[in-house]
Amino acid sequence: MNLDNIFKYHPPTADDTVAYEKLRNSAKQFAQAIIELTPTCPDQTAAIRKVREAVMTANAAIALKGSS
Repeated sequence: MNLDNIFKYHPPTADDTVAYEKLRNSAKQFAQAIIELTPTCPDQTAAIRKVREAVMTANAAIALKGSS
């Protein structure tokens, strides 16, 4: 595991920016479906949180170019 690579700033390329936006838009649509189709409850909150976590982890994959 390369900690120097994991914990340094990775400026986004133009392609990265496009990928980040696509992920956010897709996640937002999924989160909206969760809100529309499930009752307001702790499980709904957890589901939204996990979507957010998934986006953040996917963003890390993009930033690190798959080399964590």
